[in-house]
Amino acid sequence: MCPTPRHTGPADWRETNRARWDERVALHTASEYYDQDGFRRVRDVIRDFETAEVGDVTGRTLLHLQCHFGQDTLSWVHRGAAHVVGLDFSEPAIETARELAAELGYGPDRASFVAADVYDAAEAVPDASYDIVYTGIGALNWLPDVVRWAETAASLVAPGGFLYLAEFHPLCDALDEETGSRITYDYFSRDAWVEETPGSYTDFSAPTANNRSVEWQHPLGDVITALAGAGLRIDFLHEHDMTMFERFRALRRNDDGFYRFPGNRPRIPLMYSVKASRPGPAE
Repeated sequence: MCPTPRHTGPADWRETNRARWDERVALHTASEYYDQDGFRRVRDVIRDFETAEVGDVTGRTLLHLQCHFGQDTLSWVHRGAAHVVGLDFSEPAIETARELAAELGYGPDRASFVAADVYDAAEAVPDASYDIVYTGIGALNWLPDVVRWAETAASLVAPGGFLYLAEFHPLCDALDEETGSRITYDYFSRDAWVEETPGSYTDFSAPTANNRSVEWQHPLGDVITALAGAGLRIDFLHEHDMTMFERFRALRRNDDGFYRFPGNRPRIPLMYSVKASRPGPAE
C-alpha cells in the first residue's frame, strides 16, 4: 500500500483555523442557517440519508468528531443513543454545546463535550472506544493528514462497531465555481488552500476579524485507503447527486432542501458517505 504523500501548508494552520472558528461560533448560533430556536423545539437535524445509512442508534454509544457546537451530536441523543461525546478544537463551540445540552435536559451521563484537537481524540475522550464514531460534512478539509485522522478515528471504534463519514465530494474541489462543469483545479493537489475570506457560509456579509483559513483536499481514494489501512472494513461507499449548499451557481434547491444540478444536466457526485466497521470477536 502506497503511503499518502505529505501535504504542504503553513506551520500555524491549526491556530489560524481555530481563531476563525472561535469567532464564528456566535455568528453561527445566531443565524437562520442553524436556527437554534427551531432546534430546541425539534432536537433533530440529521439528514434522511444519514438516518438510513447509520441505522438505529438506540442504546448505543456515539462519538462525534469535529462536532462544532453540537447540534448533530445532540440529535443522536434525541434518537435514542445511550451516551454521546462531542469533540471539537474550539473552546467557544464546546462551551456552547454544553450549554445547549443542559438547556435540553441532557446531563453528562447522556451528552458530554470535550475541547481537543481531533488528532488527540484518543487521549482526550472519556472512553476507550464507541459503538459508532460519526463525523463529516465539511470536516476533513480542515485536516492536512487523512492517514493520521483515520488511524485516530479507527482506534476509537469498538469491536462490532463502525465509523460513519458523510462528506462533500472532492471532485467538487476540481470544478469551476460558476457552472461546476469544467475541470479547473488539480484534483490531486497536496498544497494547502490559504484564503482570506470574511463572513461565513451562514452570512457572507457578516463583519469578521479572523478571516484567514487553511484547508486541504483529499481525493476519495486517499480517504478509503486510509480507513482500510487503519484496520476497518469498508461496508459501503455511496456517492450522492445532492449537496447541502449552493456550491455552484448552476445548482437548484429541491423540495427536500438539498441542492442538485437541473434535470437537463448530467449528474456528478456532490457528496459521499462511507461506513467502515471493526469486526467483532466472532467475525
